[in-house]
Amino acid sequence: MRSVREQYEAATADIEPPFAIVDLPAFRANAAELVRRANGTPIRVASKSVRCRHLLREVLATPGFSGVMAYTLPEAIWLAGGEGEAPLSEDILVAYPTSDTRALAQLGASPHAARRVTVMVDDTRQLDLITRAAPDPVHPIKVCIDIDTSWQPFGPRSRIGALRSPIRTPDQAAALARAVTRRPQLRLDGIMAYEAQIAGVGDAPPGRPLLGHALRRIQRRSRMELARRRAAIVRAVREVADIRFVNGGGTGSVHLTARERAVTEVAAGSGLYQPRLFDHYRDFSGTPAALFALPVVRRPGPDCATVLGGGYLASGVADSQRLPQPYLPAHLYLSGTEGAGEVQTPLVGPGAGDLEIGDRVWLRHAKAGELCERFAELHLIGDGPPRVVESVATYRGEGRAFL
Repeated sequence: MRSVREQYEAATADIEPPFAIVDLPAFRANAAELVRRANGTPIRVASKSVRCRHLLREVLATPGFSGVMAYTLPEAIWLAGGEGEAPLSEDILVAYPTSDTRALAQLGASPHAARRVTVMVDDTRQLDLITRAAPDPVHPIKVCIDIDTSWQPFGPRSRIGALRSPIRTPDQAAALARAVTRRPQLRLDGIMAYEAQIAGVGDAPPGRPLLGHALRRIQRRSRMELARRRAAIVRAVREVADIRFVNGGGTGSVHLTARERAVTEVAAGSGLYQPRLFDHYRDFSGTPAALFALPVVRRPGPDCATVLGGGYLASGVADSQRLPQPYLPAHLYLSGTEGAGEVQTPLVGPGAGDLEIGDRVWLRHAKAGELCERFAELHLIGDGPPRVVESVATYRGEGRAFL
């Protein structure tokens, strides 16, 4: 039987690197695993982690997935379609607040987008900005309140979690909900509470058992505090107005957040591609589905092979965890002095000795959809004999760059 590397090599023999692939059986298995972990709670797919309309459509056709979590308003309007154009989804939530007044005006003027898109807020100043940009919308603009999910065991100075919303308490959430209802241009649609310190932080770092134990303890206590506070916030907001959904979670916490009675849906996206930052969780594991291939162009030494390009760093804190990972063949490592470079990346280790100029090295990105900003298309590897069953455009390939 051919190895995974041999299958990928055979399937893409006629494609010149650099290029990116998605292993469809792995992608679909990862989607099924997310659905299993959600245990009946609908999953809203995070477009930021996919950035390919073809694959987003495939996910949304999978039972268990419903709705899109977009990352910018212009992207959401594009996904919502227009006159004579089918929407990607009838339910698109923008995960981050916007100050794009042009896009807000477009949203307010489009009956298609206004019915399908919900924007995020966590401040009355954002409400004012929206109503100034769209003072007379064709349909009330739907808004969702973002909630701070950080754990603060000893007050704000001990914050553990992402710096997101200033709305933390039931009273604060209810006050913002009342501010929404006082504006006839707006309609309160839902609540979002994304627990980044649980969903996006692996609890089993390799070779660091003490850190893993500490992370699991922190995450458990954070989860308990948030479940109580999220439920209280939902009750307080529902006393002000009906809301359609309560969104929470992410790839790393789908199975946990879905248990909360206050939560009506969870969000996930990274687990579809299974990038390297999601390798180290105790409760689940995925199969790497998105890879990119780079050609070997130099042999500086017996245990070093240099590939063209490769400086595809992930966003976040600038550390080694944000670098791409040599994946196939095995036993390849980034150079400690050069890392991953814009035009070349030296690779060292025992695996480098067998590489020849013209060979390919397969790498994994640290994050998921950010890889698609580097490539115009994804080559989809199917079941059966190794072959590319289809090549599909990324957002970049469709001429779209939203951030």
